[in-house]
Amino acid sequence: MSEVYAVRRGLLRDRYAAAGSAAALVSRPANVRYLAGGAPPGAVLLLGPGEDVLLCPRAPTGDPAHGQPDERLRLDVLPVPDGDPVVAAAGLALGLDADRLAVEEHDLTVSRHRAMAAVAPRLRLADLGSAVEQLRLVKDEEEIACLRIAAEITDQALGELLESILVGRTERHLALELERRLVDHGADGPAFATSVGTGPNSGQGRHRPTDRRVEEGDFLSVCLGANYRGYRCEIGRTFVIGTAPADWQIELYDLVFAAQRAGREALVPGAAYREVDHAARHLLDSAGHTDGLPAAIGHGVGLEIDEDPQLAPAAMGKLDACVPVTVEPGVHLPGRGGVRIDDTLVVRPEADGGPELLTITTKELLAL
Repeated sequence: MSEVYAVRRGLLRDRYAAAGSAAALVSRPANVRYLAGGAPPGAVLLLGPGEDVLLCPRAPTGDPAHGQPDERLRLDVLPVPDGDPVVAAAGLALGLDADRLAVEEHDLTVSRHRAMAAVAPRLRLADLGSAVEQLRLVKDEEEIACLRIAAEITDQALGELLESILVGRTERHLALELERRLVDHGADGPAFATSVGTGPNSGQGRHRPTDRRVEEGDFLSVCLGANYRGYRCEIGRTFVIGTAPADWQIELYDLVFAAQRAGREALVPGAAYREVDHAARHLLDSAGHTDGLPAAIGHGVGLEIDEDPQLAPAAMGKLDACVPVTVEPGVHLPGRGGVRIDDTLVVRPEADGGPELLTITTKELLAL
């Protein structure tokens, strides 16, 4: 893997050098991990001229959740506990005879930017922009393998919950149990805060679990994901509790299922982001559910749970092969509840079988 990280840093070096910068400072945590292989919290990465340096506020502990830094990197642990690696990197860049430093302005606070200028006043700061995020869009097969394992762990945790008694348990209790099961099956932790919604809370995106108890006849919607070696996936499913679903529940579920299927089928290399969104959204719009729809039908996943591309109505760009995304339409009816169906998939060409579904828990409307 060391060679992989070196290649990634080389691609970034080509980009900032072409823009006239002699060095670059990467501070966004996911971007640091992508280029360095791993780093403790707060670490930043300084790229050339000369050697590349990982500056850390504390020494790496070997925690798999933070990854293992590339052995080719020089590792600098700051001697002062309260030292800021960003400021230290600015001083180091100046000492390496860099006159222009590209930085991730979208990640730096104003105070950090000012502190860098104070330490290295002769260093001209330029914006690196989203150069690293663009490199991260297309995943290699090692990254996809990590996502595949994360999805397997997530499916296992959800499948076990469905076999347990649910009536009378609270949303909060179910969410905690799901997160425990993720870790039991090998996850570094949850990919994001697990969402469990019952009855009138069901079908809401990122609903924060409450002490409401599961009741007979409820919709139960669950959204969770595992973090495995830094890579994060997502799954969302909706079920009915304890009895045959009512007619309105079947009708709503079938509608969201059809929208989700249309979105999945639109995932082909070359498809515009907004076309994928439209494929799912127009079915919900046509059925009168315009209000309350999510801002985007899906989004990219990887080292972050919500990254580019955004599958949204005004999004610009087209899908490439080997880009993992979610497709997650949902409808929530205030006071009644709703349905949300969410999968993680990898865009593949038709010759390779089309989009690869990573999250495989059944989408049948089960009565639990």
